[in-house]
Formats: sequence, structure tokens, C-alpha cells
Amino acid sequence: MESGADRACHELLLRLAGRLPDEPLWRLRDWLAAGGRSAVGATLPRALLRNRVGLTAAERDLLVQAVGGWGAPRRLLDAVLPVQAPEAHTTEFRADTLVPDVAALCVLAVARGEAGVREVRHTLRLGPRWEQRVVLVLGADRPWTLTGSLQRLLRAHGDRTPCVEVLPGGLEPTLYHQAAIAGSTLLWAAAGEPTPAAPVGASTSA
Repeated sequence: MESGADRACHELLLRLAGRLPDEPLWRLRDWLAAGGRSAVGATLPRALLRNRVGLTAAERDLLVQAVGGWGAPRRLLDAVLPVQAPEAHTTEFRADTLVPDVAALCVLAVARGEAGVREVRHTLRLGPRWEQRVVLVLGADRPWTLTGSLQRLLRAHGDRTPCVEVLPGGLEPTLYHQAAIAGSTLLWAAAGEPTPAAPVGASTSA
């Protein structure tokens, strides 16, 4: 059943993209999508503490709203580091100029049939050892459930730590997501949506 806590948790996990490692982030999103609220409540505060990720006042409110009623110990919530603003990270993205592979086409087939979806985009996040696929979906009535579906699909195609960013309408993208969108390739847009194209081979950073 949909709840304000689910939406708050999804928004917080979006804000943590690029700050929390991919491994715990995708698992937390998977548990949220599957209704595993107690697992999220037990794990999210510990993941923040273990990785020394601080939260702004607004993000702390989202944390309490999301997992405060899911069994998260209050002492752990209070122990999460406060910050004035998220730590700046240099994250670079590159538009993928190749023909979409089977995994991308499967993602597209699922996402464009979801209520509220306006665009589906694809980018590569540059890293020291490999390029990580990042799927961006703009819009969705139930973004956390769509995130889980697309993550499981990418896992089935061999992506160990799938990165799926489903941004609901009305939510201001973080700097991480702004850079990812600017450095992405548009796979599909709903009829009537503007379709600005990223420059071929574009590389942007946050």
C-alpha cells in the first residue's frame, strides 16, 4: 500500500545517489520496492553511519518520516552526521552513442508503459575502473516500484549493482541527476514532451 513514508524514502534514496555506494543503495531501493520496510529501517541508518554520509536538515526530516515508523532505532537516527550541504563530488557522465543493447531495450519496454513516465534516458558514469550504466526515468506515479522492476531487469542482464534513477514529477533534480541528464542519451519521450538531445559523446560532471 502506498504511503507518504514510501515517497519520502524514495526521495531520500534519490538524494543519496553519488553519495552512498551503489551496493547498499540498490539493495535499499529493492527492499523498498518489494515492501521490505523493516529491512530498510534497520539498514539505512547503519549504511549512512558506516559510510560517513551526513544529511542536511531537510534530508534528516525525510529519514525520520521514512524509517521512523519502520523500526529504525532512534539512537541510530540521532547519530547520523548533520551537514549544511551535501559533500561535493566530482561525477562525470558520458552519453552513450552506441545502439541500445538488449538490456536498454527491455528497460525501455517496461518504463514507457508505466503511468506518469515522460522520458527514459541512458548514460554512462565514468569511474577509475569501469563505466557504470545509469538509467534515468523522468516521471512515474509510483517511482519506487518502477525503480525495483528496472533494477531487477538489469540484474538479470548481468549488472551487479544496477543504477536506476526514477525522478517523480515536481522533484528538483540534485546536481548529480542534473549532470546525469545533461550527459545522457534520450531513448524515448512521451508524445508532446520536448526532446532535447545531448551532444554526441558529451561528458558532464557534478
